[in-house]
Amino acid sequence: MNEYEIMLLLDPELAEERANEIIQRIRDSVEGAQGTWDGHEPWGRRRLAYEIGHKTEAVYHLFLFTVPAETLAEIVRVLKITDGVVRHGAYKRVKGSTHTKAPAQVAVGAPASAPAEDGDDIDTASE
Repeated sequence: MNEYEIMLLLDPELAEERANEIIQRIRDSVEGAQGTWDGHEPWGRRRLAYEIGHKTEAVYHLFLFTVPAETLAEIVRVLKITDGVVRHGAYKRVKGSTHTKAPAQVAVGAPASAPAEDGDDIDTASE
């Protein structure tokens, strides 16, 4: 059994009931293979870095679970053919890693950080 995580991007126009069905299907696959469901973190609607299928936003979900490799392969196969899935990525988790909340969203047009003032990076203690 290996620890995995899947980042799932769903179509923002997808009905909530259909999104819940997709999520439940993944969970049923994990539990049906005697795996453990370690968590589901809905990150919400976020802007995509680039347009995918004429969509500029997606609804993000992070799944954490432990299953055999064969089960992960089946989950990925099903996600590839499921309508409403914009993108997905399945990754092996690093032992001992923890996930906190979703990263903060950056407002469009806002600077990533404040620019440094001239001379801020100069060490004046040695002068």
